Amino acid sequence: MPVNAPASPDFPIREILPELLATLAAGTRLVLEAPPGAGKTTQVPLALADAAWLAGKKILVLEPRRIAARAAAEFMARQLGEDVGRTVGYRIRFEAKVSAATRIEVVTEGILTRLLQSDPELADVGAILFDEFHERHLHGDLGAALALDVQANLRPDLRLVVMSATLDGERVARWLDAPRLTSAGRSFPVRIEHPAPRPNEDLPFAVRRAAELALAETDGDVLVFLPGKREIDRTRGALGALPGVDTGRLALVPLHGELSLAEQRAALRPADPGTRRIVLATNVAESSVTLPGIRAVIDSGLAREPRFDPNSGFTRLETVSIAQSSADQRAGRAGRVAPGVAYRLWPQSQRLEPSRKPELEQVELSGLALELAAWGADSLAWLDAPPAGALAQSRELLVLLGALDDARRITALGRDMLGVGTAPRLAAAAVRAPAAQRGLIADILAAIDARSPLRGESARSDDFRTRIAALHAWREGGARAARDADAGALAALDQASQGWRRRLGNAAPARGVADSHALGDLLLHAFPDRVAKQDAGNPRRYALANGRGVRLHDNTALFGEPWLVALDLRYEEKDSLILSAAPFDPALLERDYAERFRRERVVRWNGAKKAVEAFEERRFAALLLDRRQVGVTAADAVPALIAAVKAQGLDALPWSDHARELRRRVESLRQWCPELGLPDVSDEALLARLDDWLAPYLDGKSRLEALRADELSQALAAMLDYDQRRALDAHAPVALRVPSGNERRLDYVPGQPPVLAVKLQELFGLADTPRIAQGRVAVTLHLLSPAQRPIQVTQDLKGFWERTYPEVKKELKGRYPKHPWPDDPWSATPTARAKPRA
Repeated sequence: MPVNAPASPDFPIREILPELLATLAAGTRLVLEAPPGAGKTTQVPLALADAAWLAGKKILVLEPRRIAARAAAEFMARQLGEDVGRTVGYRIRFEAKVSAATRIEVVTEGILTRLLQSDPELADVGAILFDEFHERHLHGDLGAALALDVQANLRPDLRLVVMSATLDGERVARWLDAPRLTSAGRSFPVRIEHPAPRPNEDLPFAVRRAAELALAETDGDVLVFLPGKREIDRTRGALGALPGVDTGRLALVPLHGELSLAEQRAALRPADPGTRRIVLATNVAESSVTLPGIRAVIDSGLAREPRFDPNSGFTRLETVSIAQSSADQRAGRAGRVAPGVAYRLWPQSQRLEPSRKPELEQVELSGLALELAAWGADSLAWLDAPPAGALAQSRELLVLLGALDDARRITALGRDMLGVGTAPRLAAAAVRAPAAQRGLIADILAAIDARSPLRGESARSDDFRTRIAALHAWREGGARAARDADAGALAALDQASQGWRRRLGNAAPARGVADSHALGDLLLHAFPDRVAKQDAGNPRRYALANGRGVRLHDNTALFGEPWLVALDLRYEEKDSLILSAAPFDPALLERDYAERFRRERVVRWNGAKKAVEAFEERRFAALLLDRRQVGVTAADAVPALIAAVKAQGLDALPWSDHARELRRRVESLRQWCPELGLPDVSDEALLARLDDWLAPYLDGKSRLEALRADELSQALAAMLDYDQRRALDAHAPVALRVPSGNERRLDYVPGQPPVLAVKLQELFGLADTPRIAQGRVAVTLHLLSPAQRPIQVTQDLKGFWERTYPEVKKELKGRYPKHPWPDDPWSATPTARAKPRA
């Protein structure tokens, strides 16, 4: 159905729409620069909806914020005279209004990532519009990088448009290799004022002085930019005594992400006749939402932006100074309908950073690392690449959580975690929570993701259970029952918990008093590195599983708990301070993390005594559970070296690629053919048997560095006798010869069939899938295109030739005309070349 909704003449973007349409008809990428109010957010999608190249596919419009996404969809739907959810719809966290008829879908940035991961080809999408790209949110950068990868490899017809008001258009155009278009927009002059600050004046009262000026000097509404809801509430109280508030001639209107849908819509409507408004907003009002009638802007110069907090393990919102680009955009809101004034509440001499830094340079990257592992890409075309060190650290955390395997590949648990839609730590806890505890884990997700609802003395509690208890009391008896807590914050928590419960399978809300260990038992799976064991000699001090020390504060509510899982810490030079924690049942460590326990004989050099000591120790990760001293043998050096390997792990040894591959082959064949009696060469087994297989090769050495890689390979190979080596080469070969005559390597991962990656043209004439391990295991074939990209993963080669090959041939023959695509692959000559030899 044609949309037929030309841009309103009120929008300046109308002047460049013909050129925009022509550009996207001729090419697939575009950078559009247009100031606030030009109409880019709502008019460009409507103008593109009838483009011939769209061919009935949808347009996705990305908005960084939920308020903006909903508002943009509603505005476009009104232009079409329809309800939201028909031609124009939106999809945001916990809410969607779309239908089979939806042609334009406005989504928040994280939604695009989920769509790309579930359907990389985006078969029903013809264009993606990245609005307000200058905000450089992590999911925006990731979505753009993934979309470029899709366009380059799967969908060359996919249109990509990057739009912004304050964008380094030249740099972005170079990155995209795309043309730039600029809309002049329309704005009126804005006078910039810096009211003189008063010593030690709180922000709400500085805003009040500026508001009195704005109301006296202008005749429209006033927009105040504040960093967050807490400052909005305090400023609203300070403005309550302004003339006109009590009579209704002056309305104080909040605008932030925690408002209900009705409250958000009310904030975006014009003022009632005879009433002026002071809109108290966070940076959601900087762009993409239209606030009518604004003639003055009061800018605190502050915003809440994400920053990684290593002590909590999460990215937290911190109050920071805004960039100059944001200050300019905020000031421009005063000049949309007439000349205006912007009152900036910072000294005129203060210099701001020119533009906002990308989020991926400032936040914790485990979520990004998990997305990249799921995508399977080694490298993407980033505007700014993620910091390598932070990404590597995040991958280590994901391995600990079970989301990645040791080879940094995503696991089944990791894929389940992606579907939860929250930080990987919390997603791990949610996925591993028993079904009966899903209501409680939903409360935990909501509570960790939000500000604490506790007030007064309770706000200083380090017992995380207090927050959840307040929520449950509020559910049972309302605000009176939840003493020392903010009822509004509890209502917001409950609403967020409802969304999580729907996400987790419509779980029933948790009620009543939870078991004393219930919260900690769930949080253990989010913080397995934050397991804390009480020091026997100091009950306020704990040792963490990651090797660090922590302590409780003097007025702790957790005194006497032998085991804690620490959620939030404040770094201190000696022992970090526990800000939030919960007790848990240590029996869960044996049940869920048995692989992290070890009992070993430790031989070490004591520098103070200048003597070798031997101990038998039992540990969970870095936590020493018990230790007893044992006698020391005469062979001092070898036990000390063995102990060093046990302490540092097998990675301390000089493994070659050949040795690693040998271990994978042995482990695989050991599982497939146990009757062969192959040795156990897993990490656990090798660490447990260091004295048997490694000690002879350490004889005469005083340093681990003296052990050569070829000696380590010999030590590993020596674990197999002659017959076992022959069996290994016969039944778990390094490579297979394919019909083309070439040898192609097999990739072994214990517990899985081996993978043979080969161009499908090399298998012409082969009917049956190759098998190894005495014919017990079919090889998993990764059939590759001429460009070496997987086009099919199968263990049924015959079925592929019969059912799938005709479709593959139809799709790829035109793309790779120089390669053979015979009608009958059974009789064709196998080849690895573009043109078979005669």
